Amino acid sequence: MVLESISRIIKVQLPAYLKKLPLPETIGGFARLTVSEWFRLLPLLGILALLGYLTVRPFLPKKKKQRDSLINLKIQKENPKVVNEIDIEDLKSTNVCYCRCWRSKTFPVCDKSHLKHNELTGDNVGPLILKKKIL
Repeated sequence: MVLESISRIIKVQLPAYLKKLPLPETIGGFARLTVSEWFRLLPLLGILALLGYLTVRPFLPKKKKQRDSLINLKIQKENPKVVNEIDIEDLKSTNVCYCRCWRSKTFPVCDKSHLKHNELTGDNVGPLILKKKIL
């Protein structure tokens, strides 16, 4: 039953649909199509565009997942982990760590997500640590 329906669509309905389409003989003929004729062509053009994209897609360059990319590209690359400490006199708590890897679930406060990021990517990013300056 299902195969009969598909067969009918392919053998009868599709050719009838294609015969009714306003396909011009020349490229210039597309400029003379009316708005209603363009609307009748849209389903066919959409399917052709989708098939073209699916055909070309395997050959397109793969995008890197952002989680796998380096964050620190040039700062202190000779160090295994970049951590800066700054003494501030007016800090209310003794230590505050700010995230610089953009992976923290408590951003902007560091939750040590950089450890997993560094392990996966070989990066060396670490937190910014603000310490209360003791006078």
